[in-house]
Amino acid sequence: MLAEFIKATITFVMSNYSLSFFVLGLIVSLIAIARAEHPIDRPLVVEKLLAWYVFFSIGVDNLYNFVMHVFFGKLSAAFIGWADSPFQFEVGTASLGFAAVGLLAAFRSYDLRLAAVLGPSVFTLGAAVGHLYQIVTAHNFAPGNAGIIFWTDIFIPLFGFSLLRLSCPNASPRATLATA
Repeated sequence: MLAEFIKATITFVMSNYSLSFFVLGLIVSLIAIARAEHPIDRPLVVEKLLAWYVFFSIGVDNLYNFVMHVFFGKLSAAFIGWADSPFQFEVGTASLGFAAVGLLAAFRSYDLRLAAVLGPSVFTLGAAVGHLYQIVTAHNFAPGNAGIIFWTDIFIPLFGFSLLRLSCPNASPRATLATA
């Protein structure tokens, strides 16, 4: 019974890796915030959340995606409800590029973090549109198309953009392009 629970938990975590890495990033952020020097203020909280978001939800998430699409392409394609194809390698190498930028940017400047979030966010929001299209036209309700991944493809980029907005150096309502 315990073995089945462990197996089900591991399967859930690995099948819903975007959600898993997002939650792991939140947990590590909370630990980093708790360990920070006091007083703890809003900029510190946003900084920790953004840094660990970029590290886990961009860097580690896309590294995992690279491994799955390049080395386990048939499994990945079946999970999405697609046939395997050489395109898996291309998706995987794009994910590797996103991962490299995410891991590099996690603890760096605002501009680098913005770049790290923007590319994968465009990709996953576009993937969400593709998932929806597949749901409507092909009735593809595979877990990797219509499951948690569909919702994380929308929510996680929006969360990242929200953190970027909160941490933006020119986030005052009076900021304009002329002052940027």
